[in-house]
Amino acid sequence: MNFDDKDRKLLVLLQENSKKTTKELANELNLSATAVFERIKKLERQKVIEKYVAIIDKKLVKKDFVVLCHVKLSQHSKEYITQFEKEIVKFPEILECFHVSGDYDYILKICMENIEEYREFMVSKLTSMQHIASTHSSFSIKEVKNTTVVFPD
Repeated sequence: MNFDDKDRKLLVLLQENSKKTTKELANELNLSATAVFERIKKLERQKVIEKYVAIIDKKLVKKDFVVLCHVKLSQHSKEYITQFEKEIVKFPEILECFHVSGDYDYILKICMENIEEYREFMVSKLTSMQHIASTHSSFSIKEVKNTTVVFPD
């Protein structure tokens, strides 16, 4: 999809703060409010803008114990992959799940209050799933970068 300079700048501004008014965005883009409104609607219709969300401070809601959990399935059959993916999306503790290449099949980003809560999650939920051969967990020491801003081409 091709974006002109105004679309690119608009997308960056919205990703930085989607609560800005159309008038504020128009001022920053040197466009009319109507033109900005129409551009936003076009980007929404084209599904470039999927949704608007609030980003929560994990520390303030006591979910700042971040774990990257690598999961290896016992087999790489379509059935096992489909079943795993169908089940894994049901866990609210898992913020992100990536099917990856390499030694493991999936990487999960999990947010908990503490290690005890993570242990309970692993024992009662994750490792009780069928077809998991092994897991490997890494715990975040410090968040160096966390952004949701994607720069369009």
